[in-house]
Amino acid sequence: MTTAAGTEEKIKAAAREIFLKKGFAATRTRDIAEHADINIALLNYYFRSKEKLFQQIMMETLSTFFGSLLQIFMDRESALQTKFEQCASQYIDLIKQQPDIPMFILSELRAQPEAFVQSIAGNARLKDLVIYEQIVAEMDEHQQKAFDPVHIMINVMSLTLFPFVARPMLQTIGAVNPSEFDDLMEKRKQLIPQWIMEMLK
Repeated sequence: MTTAAGTEEKIKAAAREIFLKKGFAATRTRDIAEHADINIALLNYYFRSKEKLFQQIMMETLSTFFGSLLQIFMDRESALQTKFEQCASQYIDLIKQQPDIPMFILSELRAQPEAFVQSIAGNARLKDLVIYEQIVAEMDEHQQKAFDPVHIMINVMSLTLFPFVARPMLQTIGAVNPSEFDDLMEKRKQLIPQWIMEMLK
């Protein structure tokens, strides 16, 4: 690894750790520089701003995540419910580790939807995925023609992502405390696949 590449990775590793602990808003570039044992000028030389550094880290994280998700969606050996279980579990684990991700996704989708989707999912299209074929087959088996299969994928994403977006509201109104919220999310790993399979029937 070159010195430049090594420095860049060192900065990103430090930033991931600080962003995870403090979140984007509470993190200062000085915190990252100190944790990476470099000066702020060097950090700005590589990434220009905290926003640029955060964006790169989030995009790399999501690209890796969606790459593994696509492997699940294209697997012809695993059952449909297994795919939903893996999807819900991986989504929830990722967001628990990187709580800024839901708002980052919403922001990027609003600002540059095509570029964002292309950068994390490549040329993948829903109707070309094995999971889509399985959803259609499951609906045919139960003679379920009431809705477009795309609704199923929308529901998987909504059921997984929205609770994290709504977390501040749920905690503010006293519906859950942080520990209870984490417990609920763990339970949703089992509940979401069950709900989705019931929709198909």
